[in-house]
Amino acid sequence: MRSDKNLKSYTMIALMSLTFAGLTAQTSYGWRGLHRDGIYPETGLLKTWPAEGPTLLWETLDVGKGYSSPTVVDEKIYITGMNEDETKEIFSAYTLDGKRIYSVEYSTPWDDSYPETRTTPTITGNRAYLISGSGEIVCINIADGSMVWKVNGGRIFARKTGNWGTSECPLVFDNKVIYTPAGDQTTMVALNAQTGETVWKSETLRDEGAYVSPILVTWNGKRQIIGSTGISVIGVNPETGHIEWSFRDWDKPSRPPRPGQPASNRAAAPESKIAPNTPIFKDGRVFFSQGYDVGGYMLQLNEAMTAATLLWKTEDLDTHHGHQVLLNGILYGSNWINNNQGNWLAVDWNTGKTLYNTAWSGGKGKGSIIAADGMLYCYDERRGAVGLVKANPARFDIVSEFRITKGEGPYWAHPVIDNGVLYLRHGNFLGAYKIK
Repeated sequence: MRSDKNLKSYTMIALMSLTFAGLTAQTSYGWRGLHRDGIYPETGLLKTWPAEGPTLLWETLDVGKGYSSPTVVDEKIYITGMNEDETKEIFSAYTLDGKRIYSVEYSTPWDDSYPETRTTPTITGNRAYLISGSGEIVCINIADGSMVWKVNGGRIFARKTGNWGTSECPLVFDNKVIYTPAGDQTTMVALNAQTGETVWKSETLRDEGAYVSPILVTWNGKRQIIGSTGISVIGVNPETGHIEWSFRDWDKPSRPPRPGQPASNRAAAPESKIAPNTPIFKDGRVFFSQGYDVGGYMLQLNEAMTAATLLWKTEDLDTHHGHQVLLNGILYGSNWINNNQGNWLAVDWNTGKTLYNTAWSGGKGKGSIIAADGMLYCYDERRGAVGLVKANPARFDIVSEFRITKGEGPYWAHPVIDNGVLYLRHGNFLGAYKIK
């Protein structure tokens, strides 16, 4: 259990991290940590692991199929998955020792390829907010799992999706829940967090939807939501929904395919892009990466946050959907060579210079990444390897690694760290590992 002293320290670290990052806290708990940047404000974590990996505290195989991450808050774990016959998405609560408290069906999943749940619960107060693969926005009372409200956002806002439906973790702030349906009616909407009623709708860009969870940032005393459609990166006024800037100045690939990369897989035109990664924001700059050889882009916002210009582009840090982390001026993450392969990289935040571009030995490939206490935690999506890596800009410096062997499907869920425990998901498997 987290003591009052530890909780105060945790909060202080979080506030310090918030100040330095220039981000406005979206919610206390949810997608990729406190600020949606994959940085977890933990200290005193192990710097090496035993050969077999850190101590397994508990595991379960009953969370249901899914790619979402758990959210840990107030001595409870919340996670989404599929029911047994895979006809409904479920929301479950567990104790910190892995005992299920309840599990409730809340929505219909995406009905095409990769239908497994993707939405990591956003917890604010005593409520959980979810967005299903079919575009339903849901509010649940976390005390007992009862439904507070549900809005069929996909139908009401005439969403337009790509091949994989909706994959968005709701951004919650100022009693608003943000959803990005895209399409011909609107691009982004805000719902009342208490009732589900529409607060505002942005103008439409007539884009197809992306698979991105937006962020709320503060710079020069002004707040803005930064998100993405399948074609445009956007900055949205959080009070009115007005789109204050958009960027879609994409370059077509300019180099030959990488080894192992068929030319037919290369991105060709703006309308073909697949946006899967939450942007990273710092000091008026926005970095985003799309995978599929589109590359990574660094944008500079003007002082009023009404326009964005391209500072640099990297063709190396071309992240598929594992995201990146920013530590001490360096971006760390993996890239896309093809759907099965990718290297691990470090790129200078200011210049876009690639500092290393390295394959993970043993046939392991690209994957997701988070960071805590000066270390990187890399989760290979192909074989389930979990690597503890020094944040060393000179080389991919693996200290320890082990492998997740239980569960099924791709290893697409992002790791989570809370109170010295590393949580790893693989399909219907969830394991808790002691790393402090």
